[in-house]
Amino acid sequence: MCKLLLDHGEPAAVINAEMGTGKTMMAICVAAVMQEQLPRTLIISPPHLVYKWRREIMDTVPNAKVWVLNGQDTLRKLLAVRMALQRRGVKSELIEPSRPEFFILGRVRMRMGFHWKPSYNVKRVLESVNDGQDTQVFSYASCPDCGVVVTQPDSDGGDHPISLELANVVLSDNRCKCSHCGSQLWTLIRKGSAAKSMTDLVMDALKQMPTIGEKTAQKLLKTFGEELISSMLGDNVYEFLNLMDENGDLVFNDRQAARMERRLATFEFSIGEGGYQPTEFIKRYLPKHYFGLLVVDEGHEYKNEGSAQGQAMGVLASQCRKVVLLTGTLMGGYADDLFHLLWRMNPAQMVADGFKASKSGSMSGATMNFMREHGVLKDIYKETAKSAHRTSKGKTVSHRTSKAPGFGPKGIMRYVLPITVFLKLKDIGQKVLPPYQEFFTPIPMTTEQGDAYGRMSRSLIQQLKQALVKGDVTLLGVVMNVLLAWPDCSFRSETVRHPRTKAVLCFQPAVFQEVDANPKEEALIKLCKEQKEQGRRTLVYSVYSGTRDTTTRLKNLLEAQGLKVVVLRASVDAAKREDWVMEQVERGIDVLVCNPELVKTGLDLLEFPTIVFMQSGFNVYTVQQAARRSWRIGQKKHVEVHYLGFQDSAQMDCLKLMAKKIAVFQSISGDMPDSGLDVLNDSGESIEMALAKKLMAENA
Repeated sequence: MCKLLLDHGEPAAVINAEMGTGKTMMAICVAAVMQEQLPRTLIISPPHLVYKWRREIMDTVPNAKVWVLNGQDTLRKLLAVRMALQRRGVKSELIEPSRPEFFILGRVRMRMGFHWKPSYNVKRVLESVNDGQDTQVFSYASCPDCGVVVTQPDSDGGDHPISLELANVVLSDNRCKCSHCGSQLWTLIRKGSAAKSMTDLVMDALKQMPTIGEKTAQKLLKTFGEELISSMLGDNVYEFLNLMDENGDLVFNDRQAARMERRLATFEFSIGEGGYQPTEFIKRYLPKHYFGLLVVDEGHEYKNEGSAQGQAMGVLASQCRKVVLLTGTLMGGYADDLFHLLWRMNPAQMVADGFKASKSGSMSGATMNFMREHGVLKDIYKETAKSAHRTSKGKTVSHRTSKAPGFGPKGIMRYVLPITVFLKLKDIGQKVLPPYQEFFTPIPMTTEQGDAYGRMSRSLIQQLKQALVKGDVTLLGVVMNVLLAWPDCSFRSETVRHPRTKAVLCFQPAVFQEVDANPKEEALIKLCKEQKEQGRRTLVYSVYSGTRDTTTRLKNLLEAQGLKVVVLRASVDAAKREDWVMEQVERGIDVLVCNPELVKTGLDLLEFPTIVFMQSGFNVYTVQQAARRSWRIGQKKHVEVHYLGFQDSAQMDCLKLMAKKIAVFQSISGDMPDSGLDVLNDSGESIEMALAKKLMAENA
């Protein structure tokens, strides 16, 4: 990577490495090796991995200084950087920090806008009225810096002062400047905090700390004052742990201090400034190339043309000298997935190849040209006969173009291979990873459950066929979801309604009681108890954690068998999930239940060497990521991944299709599956559509 970026002068490079190979460590080492040429590194990270990046940098790079730009104090830190530059009065290229500097920017924080309100002073003017017979005091909005009254154009072509009553209305539409001195007539505010006092802000911050509630927070404010506490939280939060009372005794005991110290590692507090967009600040107020290297973690997340975070990533890439993109899945199968990433990493190359924006700034034409040259496009013609003419029959031919999966070898040789490093876990060698095994277990349904499922399946698919004959596709998603979910949710009655007419299509009473386990749940209980006896924790995935929530039921059934179980929900903030899981492990849990979407990227769950999928869902990327959460560098135990599915149900068909899709993905990545013919599967259908066709064919 370093030779590619420095010796060969490439502006961007890609590390396309398999999950668990250590992409974070690779990027940190690249930044450390290139420290002399590129002294500052800016990292774009998913929000829940910001502090994992910080921890690994501190553990890896000696004497590194790490700035976390992911909280309320982001603007304060950026302002401090800008003020340091202004004090030195030299170009950023000439400033070499005395030690390596890393700036970690959360992906969500990166593209968030900011809130503002009009800012002005009140100027009272004594004016004559009634032809000079009387005088009256008028209040106008004036510039906070120069004091000149703010004016606006009138219908006569002149300017008239803005009265205090109209100031908020006139100045709130746009961020205005003073026409006399150019000062801003607006100021930043935090969303929802405009009316909060300093006391309320400090109170809210204190109550976010472990072991501090309403009464303790009030006592601390009364004893030490809001000014002292706010300065500690804003400048040096660790001083807060060592607070002493008037007798010289520590306010917090060792247990409180230990819990609070863990929280303070990810705590950010700021009162003064609002949440100005960091991307905008870096572009406007820091010199270009102030940051030498940009590291983009989970780079495939920035492939969409119109996404705010994709555009923000492109802005940051233009402000840095070099770009390193980290991803486990560079392409989602379509050529335009890569097009926008290439444009943001190296626009000069794309323009040189003829893929540039139109005069209006639109990229749609360039995207289509890229797809035609390097991707796969399907031209679909539809011919319909119409008796529109008196003496002859007319025909109408409609044409539309749609994209299909695929990327041509010319495009791979031109855009991918010259700048990409590919790495898989098996390439590392040296037996750094324990054995990894996957098991698929078909579970037979009970007689009553199977009969009920058969009746539902026949009835719903028959109604779906009748709807499709009429050109109505609205039933497709409803029928698919019900047939996949009902075997796992048969402990509650199921009413299937038409999404538009709300007519009842099918009603099925509950087959199992709340306290009775179905066959798949019995298999899970048996597996979890066996793993506990071997001293192994189990991670259980269930995709039904919303309307059809099964996670609470799984928790109750497992706890009834003497197992200690917790459920990770989406309400746990993404940035705190790793600490939350570690805290549950310290409490001695046996089983963790969650939706695979919550932990599919970045988290190291080494404490759970056994993983069970109760359902797989449709997303191949999510399944592959979630299955590798514990098979990572540092794992000492052998890893088992179990897939459970009900026999003779849509779940079995979904798992078979998922296996085929994964095999095709592996073929594209250079791994030949057991059946080499899988590489010939170029249908490009989604799993949902393939499953729908299979169900229709089986019930023909």
